[in-house]
Amino acid sequence: MNPDPFDLTGRRALVTGSTQGIGADVVRTLAAAGCDLVVSARDRDGLEQLAEAVRAEHGVRVAVVPADLSDATDTEALATSALAAFDGLDVLVSNAGISVPQRVVDVDAATWDRVLAVNLRAPALLGSRVGRAMAAAGRGSIVNVSSVAGSLALAEHFSYSASKAGLLMATRVLALELGPAGVRANSVSPTVVMTEMGQRVWGEEAKAAPMLSRIPLGHFAQPGDVSNAVRFLASDASAMVNGVDLLVDGGFSVA
Repeated sequence: MNPDPFDLTGRRALVTGSTQGIGADVVRTLAAAGCDLVVSARDRDGLEQLAEAVRAEHGVRVAVVPADLSDATDTEALATSALAAFDGLDVLVSNAGISVPQRVVDVDAATWDRVLAVNLRAPALLGSRVGRAMAAAGRGSIVNVSSVAGSLALAEHFSYSASKAGLLMATRVLALELGPAGVRANSVSPTVVMTEMGQRVWGEEAKAAPMLSRIPLGHFAQPGDVSNAVRFLASDASAMVNGVDLLVDGGFSVA
């Protein structure tokens, strides 16, 4: 038995949305734990730069597979290529997500469809295809990055909240069906994370103040708060954790 249950040496992980924010931090956190990585996003140049830096810093293998997760065909191809990169995957982190703030009365079909495609359809397809391969191997961990907006309504987040709520239930079904084959599926739900996207949506003090007032710890999350939760769920330290949504919200949901 590995004396360090958080150690990921020799594991192989796919991380979507790898080039910035939470995704880039997850990549570095998993690499620091010894994990080989398939990194994916739309920006090939950004992926290549990230891969070079991670290889140099941590000495792990890093494969680059660009993909546009708003396209179902591209998503299916990502699953195939990621599984082939290192002859299988032990960890899937579906992190890529988009948010387009809109009032309910202003929502348009194109925005709704794009948000649901990236935030829900893509992780569902990846969970299905990668989960099937993990089940055949008899082990694996799927971690979906959701949001407190999936369980608590937020104004101007109609499509985003709907997509994240769907992701929470999709994760539970993955856990139910894949668990008997030794594959765990869990989600992480942070409050506002101060990434570039978080700054863009919540950077204004007047808009942030009401949200901050509902967080007992008094501050928003940092990318590392989410990455450490992902590492826990990817590792043997969470070997008996399946179908759980791990809140990383500073107490927002209990206030």
